[in-house]
Amino acid sequence: MGSEALQTGLERFATRTRGPLGWVLLVLLGVYTWTVIQAPIDSVQGIIQKILYVHPPLAYGAYLGFIFTGIGGAIYLWKESEDWDRFAVAGAEVGIIFCTLMMITGPIWAKGTWGKWWSWDPRLTVTLLLWFIYLAYAVLRSFSEGGSRTARFAAVYGILGVLLIPLNYYVIEIFDNRSIHPDNIKAGEDGSLGAGMGLPFLMGNLALFTAFLWLFLLRFEVETLRARAARLAAGETS
Repeated sequence: MGSEALQTGLERFATRTRGPLGWVLLVLLGVYTWTVIQAPIDSVQGIIQKILYVHPPLAYGAYLGFIFTGIGGAIYLWKESEDWDRFAVAGAEVGIIFCTLMMITGPIWAKGTWGKWWSWDPRLTVTLLLWFIYLAYAVLRSFSEGGSRTARFAAVYGILGVLLIPLNYYVIEIFDNRSIHPDNIKAGEDGSLGAGMGLPFLMGNLALFTAFLWLFLLRFEVETLRARAARLAAGETS
């Protein structure tokens, strides 16, 4: 009974939250766009520097999606609740979207800043590995027949994949800054956030964080409806 109450609570939360969150997202996107347009042009990188307002927030969204996958997998192993398995799937798929967009915007920024699209820089390499790990997770889920065995294996796999996130974040420090990739964004250090850049960077993080949550809730609802339809179909044919 407790498990059923938990599942109902998660579904109810997603349904009730996604609508209002969508309106908040529209407002944030408008403010975000205006602040980026008004942001000053960087004296060194030029207008290409404005990718700063989308590229790191995409990375944070990817991290959050994969962390959700680990959390959902861990709770699934504990409670064996299918809702938490769907939670993990939704986190992985939205995380992959954000990670893919991050890997598209990154080379664009790199071309304008470093003069080349790609380099086997430590962070870029670990990011690519992280993307492949969770892409494999999604492929596994899409081609499997489902069931508790698949869910348990995917849960363990998703939890282990999360271990790459702190490595990805701190890899530049681990390599003692021997990297062409810039250090983590910090206001006031090395000019990474100059005058007038703090607000658009903040709005970028808020807007894309809200976009992540909206997409995550939508994907969770879709997965829940799919599972419910599969149960109904199985009942009709049995």
